Amino acid sequence: MMILALTGCRNASVPETFTKVDKAPKIYPDYTDVTVPINIAPLTFEWDGACDEIVARLTAGNAEVVCGGDAVQPSMSEWHELTAQAAGKAINVEVYARQGEEWKGYRPFSINVSNDSIDPYISYRLISPSYVAYEELTLSQRCLENYDEEVMVDNMLCGTETNGQCVNCHNYQQYNPERMQFHARQTHGGTVICYDGKIRKINMKNDSILSAGVYPTWHPWLPIIVYSTNKTSQIFHTRNRNKIEVFDSGSDLIVYDVEKNEVTNIENDPEEFEVFPFWAPDGKTVYYCSAHFEFPDTTDHGTQVIQRAKEVKYNIYKKSFDIDSRTFGPRELVFAADSLGKSATLPRISPDGRFLMFTLGNYGVFHIWHHEADLWMLDLTDGSVRPMKEINSPDTESYHSWSSNGRWVIFSSRRDDGDFTRPFIAHIDKDGKGSKPFELPQAAPDYHRQFMKSYNVPEFMKGRVNIKPQDFANVLKASDGEPVKYVEKLSK
Repeated sequence: MMILALTGCRNASVPETFTKVDKAPKIYPDYTDVTVPINIAPLTFEWDGACDEIVARLTAGNAEVVCGGDAVQPSMSEWHELTAQAAGKAINVEVYARQGEEWKGYRPFSINVSNDSIDPYISYRLISPSYVAYEELTLSQRCLENYDEEVMVDNMLCGTETNGQCVNCHNYQQYNPERMQFHARQTHGGTVICYDGKIRKINMKNDSILSAGVYPTWHPWLPIIVYSTNKTSQIFHTRNRNKIEVFDSGSDLIVYDVEKNEVTNIENDPEEFEVFPFWAPDGKTVYYCSAHFEFPDTTDHGTQVIQRAKEVKYNIYKKSFDIDSRTFGPRELVFAADSLGKSATLPRISPDGRFLMFTLGNYGVFHIWHHEADLWMLDLTDGSVRPMKEINSPDTESYHSWSSNGRWVIFSSRRDDGDFTRPFIAHIDKDGKGSKPFELPQAAPDYHRQFMKSYNVPEFMKGRVNIKPQDFANVLKASDGEPVKYVEKLSK
């Protein structure tokens, strides 16, 4: 059989003599025995620790790649040949490491290559892990098929030394980059909505709703968005591993009509904190989280939530939606996290409507700051629920989203160092079982160790956003935005 030999990474070669070591190699990122989509960018890695040189031989079918040096970095063409040969099977990886004159050869491992492709783009917010200074941040997009990253929204294009702001909550209708929205707060605050080529800034503040909308979810095809409205604050812990607590002292649910610029309340019980809505793919149900909390009449609400923070437990609910009349039904309990002494947030439904993935923490609403937070899975067909032990780590797992084909999830995790959230991807099979997660590939394997920013709210996209950052900035700075009209009920 003819072997197609491809050599890169400084013309590295497998050592002729070495000592065999019967254990897996210690590499960073840890790509041992992961499952990747066939269209993912090349996985690069380095030795995790002291090493003078690393060499790897990657084989699949008729293809062989040997590369190394300071790191293992197969080229695009080499990687594509390997994944083509390994589709539905695996790339075999042999790793050799040298310290001084001694080479060691480690137990081979596999990189499983799934025929399930992944959406070509993701987007996320890049922000320093600071607590008060957040102006230098971007909403960025990344092609998963290579390493190309672009800024979509540059917050610094709108800020000054004395008048700063924040951008957040980017979201898309059915993964469509032509239908997106994001929020800006403070100086040029408002909601920017891009809908089939038209960019608008909306001023969603209204006396009839609690606040401007956040945490959006687009209806799968109708031009409506459900938001929560939140009175959000933060505090700092002095004797708690979780450094910061972000909390709500009030939150409701609203629905906004993009075409008519109308908004109305759909849940506004003052003793319920409603948050994190998400549409089911059939467009007939919206899921969300809510915590029951009663305030004494004479006490400041924010103070009450701070003093009783560990009492705040969110459960998962749903509301039916009649598409013809555009009305919502009463709430129904889906998962009682408080019965476990826990709090559930961020419900996300798989595209086939079967699975609901959510984040579970000990209490509260902002689990990205909770080191105990894990991902859980609820099977909506039989009501069974379990922790996703195959995906979780000893540290924070928080925001997550499904790929459009329902075979991949991307989520934010602090498993690397406990401080920075980084994107991890895992395959999900037809039974809801996850594979070992892999870290977002980069051209340089130590990129994330050198990059001192967190990735927040990773979202899949079917293509790139083509609007320029300056165009977004111009829209934000041009006016206070179109004021919404409050209505008692959405019209058809």
